[in-house]
Amino acid sequence: MRLSLATFALILSAQTALADVTVFAAASLKTALDQIALDWTAQTGTRVTLSYGGTPALARQIAEGAPADIFLSASKAWMDDLQTKALIQPETRRDLLGNTLVLVAHGQTAPVTPVTIDAGLDLPGLLQGGKLAMALVDAVPAGQYGKEALTTLGLWAAVEPSVVQLENVRTALHMVALGEAPLGIVYASDAVAEPGVTVVGSFPDDSHTPIVYPAALTLDAGPDAMAFLDHLSGPAARDVFQANGFLTLP
Repeated sequence: MRLSLATFALILSAQTALADVTVFAAASLKTALDQIALDWTAQTGTRVTLSYGGTPALARQIAEGAPADIFLSASKAWMDDLQTKALIQPETRRDLLGNTLVLVAHGQTAPVTPVTIDAGLDLPGLLQGGKLAMALVDAVPAGQYGKEALTTLGLWAAVEPSVVQLENVRTALHMVALGEAPLGIVYASDAVAEPGVTVVGSFPDDSHTPIVYPAALTLDAGPDAMAFLDHLSGPAARDVFQANGFLTLP
């Protein structure tokens, strides 16, 4: 049976789509990963489709059957969850990146003097009646790390009434950049990506669980996914991650 040109084009399009790599990635990775994906496509011709969001939402989508090839999580716990459910290929799992937690203020020249973040910090006083923007503190890793750090330092109870919780860390970042909140708690990499905020302090590393981004192929990953995952661990991608404020892990 002869195929029409239209039918042949549809088949070719479907075959090409199957060669693409779909990545579900934590929202904080957007700036760096966008650049890495563009470079990879230019180098190999393989298109990379990137879907960003809060890590819990992405993990739930994968668990519900969303077609992802690679999962880049901002939390080991959510990668553990998918591994327990046999939804990733555990032999491909690796700890890809680290990060630090910072306090940012609105504006390129922040009205807030740089501070030392410790148990003596008057965070409500710095807010001056405004809101502290954070990712969801009981669900999204950036929010969980932030709440943990504030709790460890004895600051959470005083500032909790001023906290506004957003769906992911980039939304919290944008709220500060737009001036809708004077301060926010985000990753250092987010602060690098947004010229509309200024870092006014860094949280002590021992105030929260180490921030680690694990990566792995999903159970149904396509044939080109492993090459892109390996690329994310390679020197070219590492340079991009480092330039965007991430810590690269061995």
